[in-house]
Amino acid sequence: MTDFIHRFIPAPDPDSRTTLLLLHGTGGNEDDLLPLGESLLPGAAILSPRGKVLERGMPRFFRRIAEGVFDIEDLKFRTHELAQFIEDARSHYQIEGSIVAAGYSNGANIAASLLLLHPGLLAAAALFRVMVPFVPDTSPDLKGTKTLLAAGRQDPIIPPSGTLQLSEILKTAGADVSIHWHNGGHELGQDDIYAAQVWLKKE
Repeated sequence: MTDFIHRFIPAPDPDSRTTLLLLHGTGGNEDDLLPLGESLLPGAAILSPRGKVLERGMPRFFRRIAEGVFDIEDLKFRTHELAQFIEDARSHYQIEGSIVAAGYSNGANIAASLLLLHPGLLAAAALFRVMVPFVPDTSPDLKGTKTLLAAGRQDPIIPPSGTLQLSEILKTAGADVSIHWHNGGHELGQDDIYAAQVWLKKE
């Protein structure tokens, strides 16, 4: 398998056909979002990789030039690398059924990049505090892909206009997009988690 440090937790529910892909934020690791994942989709299997890029010792999924300014070449390379890891994990762990991503901040950004560069890999994605990773040259085919954008109205890193721009990019590609607005900033609130739980139950 592609050499991502990761956790894989088989589904406690033998009837579950969903695997939750957890993608942490800057400075996180493969364990950070496990409690979140278990609360979001009880009974699902969990696949949680650690980002391979280090920024001042903090794991990330891709490099950035400055706050909110991505190294697009590295982002695309790392996105393809992550997609290969997911395919390898599907084979290695005999994962059947759909893969649903749940990402926060940097993890949400690379999940959005996965949607744009590898349409069909993810059945759905819950993206907490996500930015536009890049504007695609041609719109991918995301028909049938459900996406939740959980954004902070007071987020100092991601203005509401950025959330709306990503929503339009995904809708143009055919995705079914929902937006949840948290009244605070970049941090996650209980309302974000509840909104994602309700949204995932509709999957």
